[in-house]
Amino acid sequence: MRWTVKPKPSAEKIKELTSTLHVDEQIACLLIQRGIESYNQARQFFRPSLSDLHDPYLMKDMDKAVDRIEKAIKNKENIMIFGDYDVDGTTAVSLVSSYLKTYYPNVTTYIPDRYDEGYGISYKGIDYADDNGISLIIALDCGIKSIDHVEYANQKNIDFIICDHHRPGLILPNAIAVLDPKREDCSYPYDELCGCGVGFKLVQALAQNRNQTIDDLIPYLDLVATAIAADIVPMNGENRILAKFGLEVINSNPRPGIKALIQNLKKKVLTITDVVFIIAPRINAAGRIKHGNYAVELLTEFDLPQAEEFASQIEIFNADRKDLDKRITREALQQIEDSDEENTYTTVVYQEDWHKGVIGIVASRLIETHYKPTIVFTKSGDKLAASARSVKDFDIYDALEASSEHLEQYGGHMYAAGMTLKEENYTAFKNKFENVVKDSIHPDLRKPEISIDAEISLNNINDKFFRILKQFEPFGPKNMTPVFISKNIRDTGYAKTLGKDDEHLRLFIKQNNSEGFPAIGFSLANKMNTIENQKSFEAVYTIDENEWNGTVSLQLKLKDIQ
Repeated sequence: MRWTVKPKPSAEKIKELTSTLHVDEQIACLLIQRGIESYNQARQFFRPSLSDLHDPYLMKDMDKAVDRIEKAIKNKENIMIFGDYDVDGTTAVSLVSSYLKTYYPNVTTYIPDRYDEGYGISYKGIDYADDNGISLIIALDCGIKSIDHVEYANQKNIDFIICDHHRPGLILPNAIAVLDPKREDCSYPYDELCGCGVGFKLVQALAQNRNQTIDDLIPYLDLVATAIAADIVPMNGENRILAKFGLEVINSNPRPGIKALIQNLKKKVLTITDVVFIIAPRINAAGRIKHGNYAVELLTEFDLPQAEEFASQIEIFNADRKDLDKRITREALQQIEDSDEENTYTTVVYQEDWHKGVIGIVASRLIETHYKPTIVFTKSGDKLAASARSVKDFDIYDALEASSEHLEQYGGHMYAAGMTLKEENYTAFKNKFENVVKDSIHPDLRKPEISIDAEISLNNINDKFFRILKQFEPFGPKNMTPVFISKNIRDTGYAKTLGKDDEHLRLFIKQNNSEGFPAIGFSLANKMNTIENQKSFEAVYTIDENEWNGTVSLQLKLKDIQ
């Protein structure tokens, strides 16, 4: 692991913020690293308010989108809400459709079949709209590159409103409105919204048009928070506000579908991490294993017993997803071992019977073992489909763009993307992608990095310090859980290995005359010889709470030691 300590802010800045906020130097340092240097910025960070959300009409084409929807309602047109089959797409469809249905009945939803139609707007979906007298389609979390599909719809007199957050191409679809904060000509103040976030801004604009306030929209924020967590977008600006208030809804009064997913959990208060690892995978499992419609039905159902039925079906899909994920990861790792992939700059693997619904998860798993930009292919109809995942700070979307002469379709973000190609182009693409990455990746990015916020003494750690750190939540990109380094520490002689295969490390550490702290290092049992016989060592860790027999105490969660 590569340890990188973030630069310490200037002493002058630390002193000024310490004085302004009446916090200690360590807290001031952490805040400045997150771009918080004044009282007002700190107030917005520690006390986010829904009133700090931007006016939705600042987004390019928002007025056109609202006008077209109001016209459809006035003329009693049929409206279809179309969205991707992942968490971001299904939550967005659930949000916009359930909001519109509170005052207009002629609204239906459509999620494309992952296997039959693939990602994004589909011709089959447009034909369905045409067959059912639908004259307006609102596309969520997709559509920014669907030039031909929107033209096809225009020929059938079906209008499109695109709500997307992916990077646009050089040409925008010829839709009535294209809402995407990443548009070059869009001056919206925040461009890191997820697809459901863009859908929420549309709902916010519609609500303003009907003299509703932001308070009327709070019940929808459980969906927005779930999408923000699942899509791994930056946890700053509007995302942080929406995630914080959405988490409050999840913990106090979630919609029946989310309640059905979490009601058997032992945890009293869910964090954003719980949303990422408990709620999101289950919603995703519907589209991965069966169909994204199951997720929309779950999230828009207002009868709890019925929602529990949907949730129990989704639990089965999630169990199937886990089994597939394990098997395919095992087969992919074996494929890498049997080839010369060990010496490459990328991991690109293919097997025609791999389940399309889990190849994205498998790509992430492979990076845990082989830390490289990774693409996992499978057969999809007469083409190959793939999911790509990247390592920290490497833009895999740019690498795909540079290799795109071999691709049929591609789209995505810096860290995750999808693509299709003809089978005969697989080897040429694989070679081109390898060469592009080899020529462009910085050597440092080929080793996993632990980014460290600050060096502290164990004496700095106490209940008050931890209480302030808790107020940094919700955590996510651009506001990660603070990571600390402490030097010259020793185990007090109680170190032992834990776990089924003795793979984890449990110790009790001190630094000079400091108070002792329990510490847990998952998958760090191989470091036992570094700390035995009370040898001095350095540790990188986060601070956590441990509950045992009703007693809550602070513990250090080790990330690495040396």
